[in-house]
Amino acid sequence: MMKRYSFALLLIAAVFFSLCIAGTSSATDRGGCMTCHRYPGLIKHDKEDIIKVLHIDEEKHLASSHGKTDCKQCHPNTVQIPHTGMTEVECTTHCHFEDKDKIDSLDRATLSDFHKEQRFAITRLDDETSCRVCHSLYPHSQNNKVRALVNMHTGFMLCEVCHLIKNNEDNLTYDWKEPEEFTFTGEPYGTHKKEEVESKHTSASIITRMLHIFSKKGNQKDTADTRYVISRIAVYKKEGVNKTLFINQTDNEKARAYLKKEHSMGGSEKEKEMKFFHRQIARKEISVACDECHSDTGILDFRELGFNAKRTKDLQYMNIKGLVKKYDTFYIPNLFGPQD
Repeated sequence: MMKRYSFALLLIAAVFFSLCIAGTSSATDRGGCMTCHRYPGLIKHDKEDIIKVLHIDEEKHLASSHGKTDCKQCHPNTVQIPHTGMTEVECTTHCHFEDKDKIDSLDRATLSDFHKEQRFAITRLDDETSCRVCHSLYPHSQNNKVRALVNMHTGFMLCEVCHLIKNNEDNLTYDWKEPEEFTFTGEPYGTHKKEEVESKHTSASIITRMLHIFSKKGNQKDTADTRYVISRIAVYKKEGVNKTLFINQTDNEKARAYLKKEHSMGGSEKEKEMKFFHRQIARKEISVACDECHSDTGILDFRELGFNAKRTKDLQYMNIKGLVKKYDTFYIPNLFGPQD
């Protein structure tokens, strides 16, 4: 009973927080959905090598034709978290009664991109660490409850910040790494920067350049291309007044060689290779991983990293941390009763 009571208080606080975030918006997040879905880069693996972006930009959603519609009117079966496989869209339970036959005849897959313009995610990142030789951009896929929230960190930090075995190292500190080039869907987020770089066309032959000028794209700027870079938090080792980036780039070639022969290797040989590649890497329970950064005694000094006092407090006491740590499955109550 106490656990159920504490969860109710926690969810009420989460919903209250999401209402405050909405500010003067004309719709309320009655179910507290934006408590999680408001974060850019919220990703899960739909199938192997196929990702699904779960982020919803609240401002764009509120400005859309469905901005005043409660999420549960469209997703009536979403009653528990994690709600993997329970998010089918139903358009005729509360609305569109007159179009039921037409909507029922549609391929349900056509609704999968409904929030397409409201989703932001990184699709490519020039990460040259050995982790990325084997692991995908969004590597967390096993734990249904937390995989999307953990994958979200791809846009903000390198793997070592969370997974490095720190007991064996002294004088570690955390700072922003030099920018890496990236591409994205939706809009860029995080510590991104837009840059103008020399166009590839400037070194082309005179004929190629002339063809480019007279093509349909001839009105476009021909002296510069646009690229985006992003800086992420990384681990550094302090050595006197200097600090050195603490990431593994020495195992890259060995990791590529392993991938080529992986399928022909025996179990014991694979295990030996895995131990080598992960010799400095720690696997952590989500409860430990959350508190390592998101607490007032965490490893990250958010003020030193450039966050203001309010944002620092938000990061230290994130409202979703309790949901992640305390509950395997929980049900979303209708705190406000039926909608008028």
